[in-house]
Amino acid sequence: MRVTAPRLAVLAELHRHPHADADAIAKGVRRQLGKVSTQAVYDVLRALTEAGLVRRIQPANSPARFEVRVGDNHHHVVCRRCGAISDVDCAVGEVPCLEASDPEGFRIEEAEVIYWGICPDCQSE
Repeated sequence: MRVTAPRLAVLAELHRHPHADADAIAKGVRRQLGKVSTQAVYDVLRALTEAGLVRRIQPANSPARFEVRVGDNHHHVVCRRCGAISDVDCAVGEVPCLEASDPEGFRIEEAEVIYWGICPDCQSE
């Protein structure tokens, strides 16, 4: 993969703001580089995701979010009120998230678990 200024800017923005959506990433990239189209940011995100450098997640009723934490099968907790997202390590105890009861012939490579709740900020309101 070629190293380009937009790719570096997208990665830098994701390091600063994990779980950002494409629009927020585009705004941050524009602050770094000046004029960059939203389509260019989407293209960079797709290329970085396909290369395994970025992970795309999409909780229900939310735009796709992106992060640079890849390859460790971690999960996410999402606030039902404000949409804040945080990383959580893989489920502890029995690990049903890693072994499907009947994978129907699929070779399981990754499990995506999303825990839903209310974040500390929203709880204090």
